[in-house]
Amino acid sequence: MSHATVFRALHHGRAPEDPLVLPGPWDAASARVFAAAGFPALATPSAGVAASLGYEDGRTPADEMFAAVARIVRAVDVPVSADVEGGYGLAPKELVERLLAAGAVGCNVEDSADGVLKDPAQHAEWLAGVREEAGDRLFLNARIDTFLRGVDDPGAAIGRAAAYVAAGADCVYPIAAPVAVLPLLRAGIQGPVNVLARPGDGPSPAELGGLGATRITFGPGLQRQAEQAVRESAQRLAGRLPG
Repeated sequence: MSHATVFRALHHGRAPEDPLVLPGPWDAASARVFAAAGFPALATPSAGVAASLGYEDGRTPADEMFAAVARIVRAVDVPVSADVEGGYGLAPKELVERLLAAGAVGCNVEDSADGVLKDPAQHAEWLAGVREEAGDRLFLNARIDTFLRGVDDPGAAIGRAAAYVAAGADCVYPIAAPVAVLPLLRAGIQGPVNVLARPGDGPSPAELGGLGATRITFGPGLQRQAEQAVRESAQRLAGRLPG
């Protein structure tokens, strides 16, 4: 089976307390660490990759992002899905070609730009184009930014999810959804649901699975956790913290 087929299968038939946990590598070294720990697949975080390349979140040039994804893919033997933000203004055909060239098995795409939600019908049409170009070669995770952009009504997220699933999304990702609304989202959304977890804070992956999460990602949380560990080591070396 192809890595894409394996990756898609990982999202189905899971027990509620056993969601798919996808750590987010930001470079080849972190990818090797996560793969060696036994995780069956990985999902890059755009903000974490941006930090590793010296950019602010959302400011990474497309060429550098795809090159970073390709390095991560080459470093491990497990499937890797790529966060490609809003798609970098690429037409569906070019986006799919570049993802496949990098070796990615899937992608995460956002439905807002510059802090503003996109029109859901237009975004669904674009997603349908990606699906048509990709066929079954890519797993399409459609991020829903309503909660992130201050729209607290779960119905708005559910409505967007329905449009995106109809357009061919394999999974939807209502990022920043409050934990309390996860059961409502689960009841109203067809197919897998991606939920954001915060390392060391909040419900565990198993608890989020019980609330409705099919898969768990961490955004840049793991990269920032590692950065904090390096910061503390540097301060100790500089004599600013006890050794």
